[in-house]
Amino acid sequence: MLENCQNARERWGGVSDLIDRWLKERQELLVHYCDLSGSDSAANVEVLVGKFVRLCEILVDYVSAGHFEVYEQLIREAKEFDDGGLELAAKVYPKLAETTEVALNFNDRLDGGQLSEMQVQELFGELSKLGETLESRFEIEDFLIEQLHTVHADKVMSSPV
Repeated sequence: MLENCQNARERWGGVSDLIDRWLKERQELLVHYCDLSGSDSAANVEVLVGKFVRLCEILVDYVSAGHFEVYEQLIREAKEFDDGGLELAAKVYPKLAETTEVALNFNDRLDGGQLSEMQVQELFGELSKLGETLESRFEIEDFLIEQLHTVHADKVMSSPV
């Protein structure tokens, strides 16, 4: 029994750390998003392009970490506990995929960072849509974390030692 408890803690204890790191990345993404959205769209094009490039780097890292680290771990946890989490994830995942597509399409608009002043203005126009998409994504992610991880945290931590 002690071994089972230790295995559970080893298996799921790292999930919280992974999620914590990922949520810190989310915070960094939001800081850069707010900085850019608060920028004067008539500012120096090179400075603005640099801000867009940095935002997109963080955006792609955040989205990738979600798909290839956090969601995979949450799915593994849902399989382990077999309490309806897989079905929930199957319903919610397409919505996440839609937000991923919007984020990646926004990133693709950078075209290697070589943008004209007009293209930068177009990106500013799309920044609001990206913000709305990110807000929706964060709500979905928070819901998944709550339903696929947080509900199990007590079960993992309350296993007899």
